[in-house]
Amino acid sequence: MIDISDTVLQFVLVVVVAGPLVGAGAALLPAPPGLRGTSPDQAVLRHGVTVTGAVLLAALVLAVGFDHDHPATMQATTDISWIPALDVRLHFGVDGISLPLVVLTALLTFLCALYSYFKMPAGPSPRAFVALLLVLESGTLATFAVLDLLLFFLAFEMVLIPMYFLIARWGGAQKAQAAWKFILYTLLGSVVMLLGLLVIGLDSGTFDMVALATDNGSGMTKSVQVMAVLAIGIGLAVKTPMWPLHSWLPDAHTAAPTVGSVLLAGVLLKMGTYGFVRILLPATPDGMSVFAPYLAAFAVVGIIYGSLACLALARKGAGGDLKRLIAYSSVGHMGFVLLGISTMTPTGVNGALFANIGHGLITGLLFFLVGALKDRTGSTDLDALARETGGALYGRAPRLGGLLAFGAVASLGLPGLAGFWGEMLALFGAFRPAEGLHRGAFLTFMVIAGIGTLLTAAYLLIVVRRVCMGAPPAADAPDAPRLADVQGYEFASWTPLVALTVLAGLWPALLLGLTDPAVQQLLAGGKA
Repeated sequence: MIDISDTVLQFVLVVVVAGPLVGAGAALLPAPPGLRGTSPDQAVLRHGVTVTGAVLLAALVLAVGFDHDHPATMQATTDISWIPALDVRLHFGVDGISLPLVVLTALLTFLCALYSYFKMPAGPSPRAFVALLLVLESGTLATFAVLDLLLFFLAFEMVLIPMYFLIARWGGAQKAQAAWKFILYTLLGSVVMLLGLLVIGLDSGTFDMVALATDNGSGMTKSVQVMAVLAIGIGLAVKTPMWPLHSWLPDAHTAAPTVGSVLLAGVLLKMGTYGFVRILLPATPDGMSVFAPYLAAFAVVGIIYGSLACLALARKGAGGDLKRLIAYSSVGHMGFVLLGISTMTPTGVNGALFANIGHGLITGLLFFLVGALKDRTGSTDLDALARETGGALYGRAPRLGGLLAFGAVASLGLPGLAGFWGEMLALFGAFRPAEGLHRGAFLTFMVIAGIGTLLTAAYLLIVVRRVCMGAPPAADAPDAPRLADVQGYEFASWTPLVALTVLAGLWPALLLGLTDPAVQQLLAGGKA
């Protein structure tokens, strides 16, 4: 840790949250003549890379200046009265739970902006695209940094409009239908969530998330907590997405442009599970203990359902879309996150937080790779990809094939990579859930989830075999079109995700050292 004053860190966190909004406004202004480069479009795309790069740099400064000896303490805090009549405050801060998500969001958004500079998705003006990307980044970062319930709701909703337009205006086939389905599902869930947040705030007398965590639900009756968990949980479950509230996700991913899919899977899904950990676990523990077995049951059904759906899509002749397959795999992976949360134990919750980060890195990489395959072959249909590549991606584009195999084995939870630790800790948490939860039920959930890991390995290995492991066509064959390997800008966009996937897998203490003290204190009601 580098010793940086609290005042500087406060300013840095404000820059991280508000910087993208300022950049979005600037993106809509005409570029000065000297900064336009070869065209105004190039200038605004370069502006997007510059702003997201500056935000990433600020997030890294925040991480370096963070007091790693006290990760359970809220740091870089700002607390200013905003709406006195409702006691709503501009309250920001980060701890060991939120800091990794802030850095992950800043990193993925920068990589998406860099990728788009070289491979802008077809659609309307790049100016609007960059502005929407920056608004999306600001809303996501704010969600992970705010410490007021109503401000959390506003940030949670802030991301909906930019993601809707990214899908509707820059997406592929059936983009309008997918965009409407996305926003209707999430808006309806958010209305119910708002009611639950109001129940907590009005009944306890505060909307401050730190005070609510310290109080640990002692100011609310069990019936009030149950109502709040039910209402808030529905809204968070839609965003996660939890089975059976997941059906918007495959359509949204299939239609979204590459960077839209990366951000949707990499950071937006984490907003739902973060809400469970940050709000419901510490503020309504009695209500969570009532619903924990049901949450675990829905989670393991999602794990099996997502895996079976992927197996069906991976079959030869099924006409399965690879983007849709990865979307369904996210339903299963986020099921492990929900299972870890439902155990209400430090082991399970740490596993959930680790799985969040691992999923963001790995699935972000996979969506980048599928986008690259579509650019080269014109399709994400598995049968079409197998025909176009001859099932021989290793032979025709070895680096691209190697990266796809790497992403697949990381996603199936190979030990030594980031996908392993989160799922394992979630299963360990289910083996010994919190006191008061039925251990027999959670042992059953653990076994079912374990079967899900086997199914996950099956469909991902089928995908690798079908796309990568065929015999390459003869070099002089007239029907063997050239397939470009990884380009320089792709290498730059994907290398950080590969490196961090390996680093998190080989050195899990780097992340667990941040999350564990904060989780211990959160579950103890701020008394640890």
